[in-house]
Formats: sequence, C-alpha cells, structure tokens
Amino acid sequence: MDYDVIVIGAGPGGYPAAIRAAQLGFKTLCIEREKLGGVCLNWGCIPSKALLKSAELANKIRHASDFGLKVPSLEVDFPAVVGRSRKVAERHERGVAGLFKKYGVTTLFGEAKLVAGQGAPAVVVGDRTLQAKHVILATGARAKVFPGITVDGERVVTYREAIVRTEQPRKVTVLGAGAIGLEFAYFWSAMGAEVTVVEGLPEILPREDVDVAREARKQLEKVGLTFRLGTFVKTAERVGDGAKVTLVDGTVFESDLVLVALGIVPNSENLGLEALGVTLERGFVPVDDTYRTNVAGLFAVGDLTPRGGLAHTATRQAELCVEQLAGHHPPKLRAEDIPSATYCQPQVASVGLTEAQAKAAGIEVKIGKFPFLANGKAQGAGTPEGFVKVLLGAKHGEIVGAHIVGADATEMIAEFVLARANELTADEILHAVHAHPTCSEVMFEAVAQALGRTVHL
Repeated sequence: MDYDVIVIGAGPGGYPAAIRAAQLGFKTLCIEREKLGGVCLNWGCIPSKALLKSAELANKIRHASDFGLKVPSLEVDFPAVVGRSRKVAERHERGVAGLFKKYGVTTLFGEAKLVAGQGAPAVVVGDRTLQAKHVILATGARAKVFPGITVDGERVVTYREAIVRTEQPRKVTVLGAGAIGLEFAYFWSAMGAEVTVVEGLPEILPREDVDVAREARKQLEKVGLTFRLGTFVKTAERVGDGAKVTLVDGTVFESDLVLVALGIVPNSENLGLEALGVTLERGFVPVDDTYRTNVAGLFAVGDLTPRGGLAHTATRQAELCVEQLAGHHPPKLRAEDIPSATYCQPQVASVGLTEAQAKAAGIEVKIGKFPFLANGKAQGAGTPEGFVKVLLGAKHGEIVGAHIVGADATEMIAEFVLARANELTADEILHAVHAHPTCSEVMFEAVAQALGRTVHL
C-alpha cells in the first residue's frame, strides 16, 4: 500500500478529510486537479462573502444619514471590490497548503481515475498508479445547465465566471432564486445594477419556510431587486455584447449579463466509476450512514453524494467518515440537523422542519414568531427587518424547526443547531440568560412567544 487514505478532491469535503486522516495517524495523500480549497474557497463561499460585505457596506453608506452621518456620494471601484475578494480567497488557499504541511498530508495535483485494485480501488494520476486501504471521493459539483441555455462564460455565466468578473454590469438577469442566485443578485444590485431574478416556483428560496422566504423577498424588493416568479426559462443566449432570456410564457429580458443559478450537477464523470460498478443515481454517488459506497474501500462525501449540497455538510461528513475508519464511534449526522444559510441582506438561516413539512409529517407544534423590530439592539443597529420563527413540539417542547430572516441570521442560527443536536427543549433555552441588548434575545423571545410567556410583545 502506498497510502492508508487517498482523498480525491481538496474542497470543503476533501481537505478536512485529508487533515483529519493525518491527525488520526493515517498516511494520507490528497489529489486535486485545480486549487486547494476547491470551489467553495476559490470561486464560491469565501470570495462571495467578501463581495457581499462590500455590498452591505455600500448600502449602509447610501443610508448614512439615517445614523446622523454626512457622507459624499458613493463611488464604486468594481475591479477593486472583486480584487479584494480574490485576495481573501488566495489567503485561504495558502492556509490550506499550510495545514497540509503542518499535519503531513501529501499533495498531488492532477486528474485522478479509479481502476481495480487490491481491496480498495487503485488511483491513477498521469503515469502513476497508487494504492491505498481507503479511497475517499470528494470531487464536488458544478452549476447545472438546462437545454436551451447556452453558457458562453462572458455574457451567460455560472457562479464560476461571475465571481471573478471585473466588468461592472448595468443590467443583470439572474436565473434561479436559491442562495447562489440571491447572493449575486443582491451584490450586483448594491453595486448599482438593475437586477431581475427569475424563479420557476411560486416563491424565492423554495427550501425555506414560506413566511421567511416571503419576508426576504419583500426586503430585497425594497432595495431594488425585481422578481419574476412562477415561470420557467425557455432559452438564454448571448446576443452581441449582451444576452437575452426568453421565458416559456413569451416574456423576453435583455441585459448585459445572465447568471445561471439553477442547481448543481455532481462531478462524477471520467473517474472510472461505471467500470468499477459504482452505483450512480442521476450522477450522484449513494452512500450509507458511514459514507461507504457499494464498492469495498471506496467512500464519498459532499456534493458528490445525494446528501450534500452545502460546504459545512461536506466538512462534517468528511470528518465523520475518517473518524469511523479510525475505529471511532461518532454520532450519526442527521440531515435535519444541518443548517442552511443565505448571505444576502437580510440573511436567511434555518434548521429542522418548516411549518409545511411539520404539518405534512403530522407533527403537532406550537409556533412562536418574534420580530427584530421589537428588539433594542436591532433598532439601534438600523436592522429592524425580519423575525425569528420557531416550531416547538406541542408535547415535549423540542425544537422541531427554527427559521430566521434578519441581518445576522447566519450567525444566530447556531444556537438552535446546538439545541437540536443536544435534544434541548424550550425550557432549557428559556433558562439560559441571553445578554441584553443583543439580537440573540429575539431567539429567546420567539420560544417564549410560542409558549405564551414573552413579556415584550
């Protein structure tokens, strides 16, 4: 055996798997075809948050007078905004390289392919064939493109091209109102572009609680975004120096730029999976709750699996996978305990079931909802928009679901994630003193409101 563990892919699933394996004493190799950190660190999660902070600050400056401040008119240096985000990404890429060096992970750059081996599949990279006891696939996913949509990388783009684009658009059409679509839409709008978001379903953020999604849309419309809901795209193509989108109802949108944000497709091609007999479902690699595939010695984590779709999901799956290989017995990861987060303003975050899902499952719940408008810290910060909505089990008070729409929702959701992971109930949350004044008090108040115990509403 050349290695104990070979990890293919160095994104948010792959590099934590490699580091954790090395920490646990495995001789570890990580193979990456592009950049350490993968899409998330280089073209997704990290640089996009840098762009969104610039957008948030730009909108704050436009409303500086609300805080008693006089600021000259805002001037956007768009290439500098994008340049800052690239520096943030590059710093974190170097950080992953430093961690690999610290823990003794060997790195190999190149395209990997699996072939039959001794126990686990062997891995071919260039003219080298490598064998390990365990192989972990963490090859991620890419933007999904439907028939009729022609991505040229310049006027019709995916997140991959959009994140590094230094030309400031004047008019943008965004296809898809999920997290990626809304984050780019908010960014471009804050930079001064006219933005229209097209979504085939009746509401934005279709995986979120409908009350939260509706509130997020209302606030995004206030800052200038336009939404076209309940209609699908027929074609999207480049036309000269611009782009044209035609909807199935015949409506046509012309703009400088079109972003395709309609979901993801797994990177499972050209890995040799079919020849090894690896089960595939619509390109995804099914795994059990220990992340094993149907082929001995072969594991998969992250967006490559049907359970992926989020960077933090990939990271936790990777850690659990490797810890189980080392003989540890960590608790299983429950899909309903994984938080979701959208980082436009207002932010949206949730964990557990929506109200509709709880009703469909026949779970009797008590619902509490408390607005940031009634919170002193939110008022003082100038972020009174949104609310916290919590679903409590009617009998035992467990956290069935929690949903936040507001300025710091993605940070605040961690309290409810921790509560669910440790089976805490409403009583434990109400017994915990929340500092005053903080926005976290709204979570406390939402729980209290569900039980008829709030004194502030």
